[in-house]
Amino acid sequence: MTDPRARTDAIEHASRDELSALQLQQLQWSLRHAYENVPHFRSAFQAAGVHPDDMKQLGDLAKFPFTVKTDLRDNYPFGMFAVPREQVVRIHASSGTTGKPTVVGYTQGDIDNWADLMARSIRAAGGRPGDIVHVAYGYGLFTGGLGAHYGAERLGCSVVPMSGGQTEKQVQLIHEFGARVIMVTPSYMLAIADEMERMGLDPKASPIEVGIFGAEPWTESMRTEIETRVGMQAVDIFGLSEIMGPGVAIECLETKDGLHIWEDHFYPEIIDPETGEVLPDGAFGELVITTMTKEALPMVRYRTRDLTRLLPGTARSHRRIEKITGRSDDMLIIRGVNLFPTQIEELLLQDERLSPHYQLQVDRPGNLDQLTVRVEPKPEIAGDRAACEAAGSRLAGRIKTMCGLSAAIDMQPVGGVARSMGKAQRIVDNRPRG
Repeated sequence: MTDPRARTDAIEHASRDELSALQLQQLQWSLRHAYENVPHFRSAFQAAGVHPDDMKQLGDLAKFPFTVKTDLRDNYPFGMFAVPREQVVRIHASSGTTGKPTVVGYTQGDIDNWADLMARSIRAAGGRPGDIVHVAYGYGLFTGGLGAHYGAERLGCSVVPMSGGQTEKQVQLIHEFGARVIMVTPSYMLAIADEMERMGLDPKASPIEVGIFGAEPWTESMRTEIETRVGMQAVDIFGLSEIMGPGVAIECLETKDGLHIWEDHFYPEIIDPETGEVLPDGAFGELVITTMTKEALPMVRYRTRDLTRLLPGTARSHRRIEKITGRSDDMLIIRGVNLFPTQIEELLLQDERLSPHYQLQVDRPGNLDQLTVRVEPKPEIAGDRAACEAAGSRLAGRIKTMCGLSAAIDMQPVGGVARSMGKAQRIVDNRPRG
């Protein structure tokens, strides 16, 4: 029997010709699978005047229509599934702007592929069979925790399924169990380092050697701070639930020069976010991904809204995406949670005491993101301090319940939230960029 490690070594270092031939074959299968089994794709293809038979070379993918997040919400809950619901063994979901989450499903084959790709990713990041891997990503409907968990087990690691929170307990188990690898958001890693110091421990003396960080944007400055404070290697991982979850792309420990996207499962394009035109490798634009092996939820030209560029492979032959620097929409990622301003707007409109004028401010005063929501009362309660405080308290509770985020409410006087003659500035993001 062939050693599984030898098989993954072969595909990670396959030539461009080998990868291109495999991609064409798998794209032809995936487009037909989507067309024949998902009414949305059949209608979208027909409206665009294309058919899976038109996919004769890789460049032909540009003829097919894009898929966007609202397509999943419009087909809530299971309308985008390409297999009978009974064949779906796992369902994950993320929060939605209208109260409807984005639902994603997996067959057993999808789960196996996900575990294989996460194992491949952890190995590329420096993890090895036998390592103790401390997973502090959230478990549940969020894909991070279980994605990391199954991948680490598939690699042959010992997994500590800690999830988030209980920071003192995190520190205790890291030291007592001897975790060599941690998988967590970068901001929470710094919070763990703070807790180590509060407990009188030197973060550099921890057993952690490798951190695999994702679920939120982070800067090179934060990488430097983590590596310096904790004495570890900090590696970036990328994924999104609509495509699979974590493990779509990973930085390799040898180079840490961008994230290798696993091109035997995901076909990347960079487009002009305004025109939709496909851009050449090296050009800056929006990342679009087509799945090539997904059974339950195939995605055709999914617009991730992440801004980056495609670069040649280095440590692996698979192309790299540059570290994500921004988005082509107004989604915020705060402590690993996706938040759209419209989610706050909907909550405001549900409270007759509050004006629809608002602004979101995100700061990073220490190591964790902090969200402040500036709002105004309706004029009729503006002079009633108790009513204003009650409205603010209710809003904070609703944001926590509906969006999963703690927010400070800054109740402004009537007219206190900045107005604009054009598009309202809903977001003030003060987090460091460099």
